[in-house]
Amino acid sequence: MGSLFSSLTIGRGMAGTDCIFCRIVAGNAPATRIYEDEAVIAILDIFPWARGHSLVIPRNHAATIWEITPEDAAAVMKAAHVVAPAVRDAVGAEGMNLLQSNGRAAWQTVDHLHLHLIPRWSSDSLVPPATASKGDPEEIQNTADQITERLGRPKP
Repeated sequence: MGSLFSSLTIGRGMAGTDCIFCRIVAGNAPATRIYEDEAVIAILDIFPWARGHSLVIPRNHAATIWEITPEDAAAVMKAAHVVAPAVRDAVGAEGMNLLQSNGRAAWQTVDHLHLHLIPRWSSDSLVPPATASKGDPEEIQNTADQITERLGRPKP
């Protein structure tokens, strides 16, 4: 298997000809398309972690979750909801990971938001990148307070 995080970036966060996904959306770079609608396309990943590994890509350029419009973000998830069962059934997957990375620290290598659909089997060789451990309740509450303050809404 190739690396999901192999660099395909032609430009860094630039729409148009410098962005490989913008070129694919425009039909100016090759890709194996499996789905498209007015807002997104879905293609098979050329560095798949598993058979059927797919990418859902918004047509409008946005580098990260912080830049994408709510409408385009919703369109990505709506398309994933359509594509995921077809991928699962085509490859006989037992499960599926959805992965969306933002920034180099989070393993983003292409500066155009995209959602990975990664079929999984109980016998595959993929492992979680980290092991979770129980958090400190006071720290969790402090973090929740900071987040809800920035949301500008009352605490739930």
